[in-house]
Amino acid sequence: SLEQNYPNPFNPSTNIRFSISNSGFVTLKIYDALGRSVAVLVNEKFTAGEYETTFDASHLPSGVYLYRIETPFFTETKKMILVK
Repeated sequence: SLEQNYPNPFNPSTNIRFSISNSGFVTLKIYDALGRSVAVLVNEKFTAGEYETTFDASHLPSGVYLYRIETPFFTETKKMILVK
């Protein structure tokens, strides 16, 4: 599962929590409103469990961003807002 980032809106960093039910390769990427990848937070194999990562957006402009998790068994995208 992929949880809503906290805090949201955020400046300049936010936390993203996710849970993995089966071991496997996980990617967690951040995209701008035009669909361009602006960051890769996770790109590795994980065992089943709960995890949290921090996204530092101090180098990005204010706006709406999407974060997407992809595993062999699950894909989900959520929205977050950066306000500077």
